[in-house]
Amino acid sequence: MSDKPVYTRRRFMQSGLVVVSTASTIPTFLQHSAVALADPLDTPRITSLPGVPQDRILIVVQLSGGNDGLNTVVPYGHRGYYDTRPGIAVPQSQALRLGGKADNQGVGFHPSLANLKDMIDNGLAAVVQGVGYPNPNRSHFASMDIWHTCQMRSRRGTGWLGRAMDQFTFEKNAAMVAIGNKAPLACIGEHGAPVSFENANLFRWAGADLHKTLGKHYEQINRAGVLSGIGEDAIEATSQAAFVMRTALDAQLVSDRIRAAVAKGTITNFPDGQLANQLRMVASMIRAGLPTRVYYVGLGGFDTHSGQLGRHANLLREFASAMQAFYRELKAMGDDGRVLSMAFSEFGRRVRQNASQGTDHGTAGPMYLFGPMVRPGLLGEHPSLSELDNGDLIYNIDFRSVYAAVLDTWLKTDSRKILGLAFRHARVLDAKVKA
Repeated sequence: MSDKPVYTRRRFMQSGLVVVSTASTIPTFLQHSAVALADPLDTPRITSLPGVPQDRILIVVQLSGGNDGLNTVVPYGHRGYYDTRPGIAVPQSQALRLGGKADNQGVGFHPSLANLKDMIDNGLAAVVQGVGYPNPNRSHFASMDIWHTCQMRSRRGTGWLGRAMDQFTFEKNAAMVAIGNKAPLACIGEHGAPVSFENANLFRWAGADLHKTLGKHYEQINRAGVLSGIGEDAIEATSQAAFVMRTALDAQLVSDRIRAAVAKGTITNFPDGQLANQLRMVASMIRAGLPTRVYYVGLGGFDTHSGQLGRHANLLREFASAMQAFYRELKAMGDDGRVLSMAFSEFGRRVRQNASQGTDHGTAGPMYLFGPMVRPGLLGEHPSLSELDNGDLIYNIDFRSVYAAVLDTWLKTDSRKILGLAFRHARVLDAKVKA
């Protein structure tokens, strides 16, 4: 038996990052295929499993760094909030009033969240208070891994979204797109990983940029069909050369269609900013009819250890305005009813401000859901400011109960298999959305 390694799709995916980091001559689209082993997007992505709503889309927004939930959902009616944050608390007169039960509880929004409040008033957004998990970890990396994998101890392997997409197919994974500099762990499954890129214009083969003759040979391979006439059965599954070529060609087809979709632009205008630019690309891909089930985007900068006031206000404003613009575009497209969005951060911040006019790593914080299928408003109870865990908020809702509601009710997967345990659904979706 030969000692040469056999490259399966799974093995290539696992080893691909090493390959692309050491071989600068590998075409860009082949580099991306190391984390995007998907068949061309022109082909059907999902098996016809009975009862699976194939038109539903989930957008996940990662707010990296640990968003300060207390200055996001502001307990303006609680004296303890102002006692522990004399330099950074949102003044009572500036907190946005939400009306009803929220006002009776003395809870409102940061003034930069006017767009989020407007979405709530129009039935398009929900804020879930006090979300966390048992025995919280205050490390950015460890806590983010917990949110990505839903594993409290061993957090290597696959992510919750990757495992969800594994359920939709027998041999081929459903398409996911992650916009960022690397594929998030949440999207890695047993049978595939997401298409991952930062800029759609750079998601292409770059060989012709190095030398024009490379473009000629590439066209011969990719367009003229060098493999035509050979027959699929004649290409053995263990043939490394055939696998690499097929992967490269598949990735190029993915690249072509994504870039064409993004190039068409949007119907409405989007604000400037990192998240808005990502959501603009997502909206373009949805408008173009890409059969992608999950899109993953993110906004960083929430690690506000010092000088928090201005920076945090700008981040919240960018987040809220981007989400409102995204759903304005979806409504113009006629697709708002099939797109659910969910935003989270790896943890909240400590209750008491630090000496640098900022906050340090904490525990529980809010989650956000968007779309006409959510139960709009401020959901759940605000964490207690008097009963604390070593100076931190104690969570009221396990984040996995929110995941379970999204998985079982929206994506119609088996959340118990994905999360490892059965979780009672958090009441975040409208009762009309049937599991």
